[in-house]
Amino acid sequence: MARAYISVGSNIDRERNLIAALDALSAVFGHLVLSSVFESESVGFEGDPFYNVVVGVDTAQSVGELTEALRAIEDEGGRRRDTPRFGARTLDLDLLTYADVVGVVDGVSLPRGEITASAFVLRPLAEIAGAEMHPVTQRSYAELWRDFNNGEQRLWPVDFVWDGVRVSRAGS
Repeated sequence: MARAYISVGSNIDRERNLIAALDALSAVFGHLVLSSVFESESVGFEGDPFYNVVVGVDTAQSVGELTEALRAIEDEGGRRRDTPRFGARTLDLDLLTYADVVGVVDGVSLPRGEITASAFVLRPLAEIAGAEMHPVTQRSYAELWRDFNNGEQRLWPVDFVWDGVRVSRAGS
């Protein structure tokens, strides 16, 4: 089994789409390790704010199989693939890491570059995997977050309940 971390985001009907994604991920992988849900301004384009969460799963699927499963969940959530790369999303699921794999596997670059470039990925990842090491930088996610300059990438936790459990609380 490999531990994989997945970034989940939406800026269209955010709460409904995040709940649907978490339901689908739970149906495929069982137990999910969840970060708080954060709201953030869109990055790279003018648009509505996003809800973002990072999910940890244990899987025996290959990188390719996992990527296909994530793509199917996006498609079921109404993801359109004929829109600009930086634009509104019903659902965006990105494989961030797969164990300590580095390189291109099944057409997927690991670890994903957004980990060290995007606050909406790094902060929730550091929250649930702070002691784990980034496989390239060999620094913990907590260290990377502590040293991250997110002055232009504001994000904040929001009240969010999934499956009867409070995942996050605003202002925490």
